[in-house]
Amino acid sequence: MHIHILGICGTFMGGLALIARQLGFEVTGSDENVYPPMSTQLEEQGIRLMSGYRAENVDTNPDVVIIGNAMSRGNPEVEAVLNKGLRYVSGPQWLAEQVLHNKWVLAVAGTHGKTTTTSMLAWILEHQGFNPGFLIGGIPLNFGISARLGESDFFVIEADEYDSAFFDKRSKFVHYRPRTAILNNLEYDHADIFPDLDAIKKQFHHLVRTIPSQGLIISPKSESNINDVLAMGCWTPVQHTAIHGDTDWDAELLKADGSQFAVSFNGEKQGVVDWSLTGCHNVYNALSAISAAHHVGVFAADAIAALNRFKNVKRRMEVIAEINGITIYDDFAHHPTAIQTTLDGLRKQVGDQRIIAIVEPRSNTMRLGVHTETLAKSLAQADVAIIYQPPALGWDLAELQNYAANIEIYPTLDDIIAYIKAIARTGDHLVLMSNGSFGGIYQKLQQALR
Repeated sequence: MHIHILGICGTFMGGLALIARQLGFEVTGSDENVYPPMSTQLEEQGIRLMSGYRAENVDTNPDVVIIGNAMSRGNPEVEAVLNKGLRYVSGPQWLAEQVLHNKWVLAVAGTHGKTTTTSMLAWILEHQGFNPGFLIGGIPLNFGISARLGESDFFVIEADEYDSAFFDKRSKFVHYRPRTAILNNLEYDHADIFPDLDAIKKQFHHLVRTIPSQGLIISPKSESNINDVLAMGCWTPVQHTAIHGDTDWDAELLKADGSQFAVSFNGEKQGVVDWSLTGCHNVYNALSAISAAHHVGVFAADAIAALNRFKNVKRRMEVIAEINGITIYDDFAHHPTAIQTTLDGLRKQVGDQRIIAIVEPRSNTMRLGVHTETLAKSLAQADVAIIYQPPALGWDLAELQNYAANIEIYPTLDDIIAYIKAIARTGDHLVLMSNGSFGGIYQKLQQALR
């Protein structure tokens, strides 16, 4: 069977391509931007890539076309699929029908922490010999790949609330039918498709409606928006997590930065996580992963042992260089809360050393200026916050300076690099925060500082 994928170089669609190849299908795909590392990963698996969307890309009449959610009507390749009457499907639906229908699905949903928590859970199961399948919106360093079919009945998936396709506006996660579901948190995001927070809550409740009564939902006790979702109707047992709280899974911080903490289940100590990650958000991520693994039969002590060998995810506070005593991090920041929790964890780790945050407001929500005040305040732990104002942003970042005194705004990457070069000194921590390529600033900055 020949499968053709539109938008194949996205993390999710690229993962589908890898899984389809492992199932034995012939796979081709097209994308507007075909470049490494995803293009290399796909081509190494014998997948033929086409740069640009063109009608002739489907002249071979593939058996099925998987259409990514970034595609819309008017795209020449989409129009060709429709005009030729080819069979087409969304990525989440194809995954559900071809892979997940006979699996124990462990899904991780939430505004923040999905990729990291999914990676933790997949690694725990791998460490215990489960050999799970997984599809993750990033590259876990313990695996070096974002997706695989696996050789067991268990499949771990990052469950995104974004819509499925131009012809299916349901959230992706509605297709997955998990037996074990982590609901990490819920905030307003994806302002391009959701009018308000209540619209996202409704989609989360659609997910809750699909979880069996013999399944399990895991959520932080303090997450009021998730509690609202569950109050809309819940037919599944729920286990809660907390830090220094009286609940099912509890963490006692042994170090304030979250790099060491004791785990308890129903009041009984299970062991100590001692790792390189920081931030209370990662403590919550760990508790959720331990709880989900426990649901499929992994002892908490064994899950903790796995997490002590967890290497994190590429682009999640990843140290990419140390130059003249200056540490440079790459962090996949997409939302003010993610920025705030990341910088808070780093501050607790580095004490009084200077933190310089360099932010590209690239996500759809931040580009629309929805989180102006919260974005400014999320940078409070940085001594200096440098924000890139690209030409087509659509709103004036100078508004941020009404809420915070540490913010500097620059219209070009060259200006940013020149400013950093002028102020950076030994002992500084530079955190590059973007969910995109940031115009190649990672390499340019390193070169300038050397």
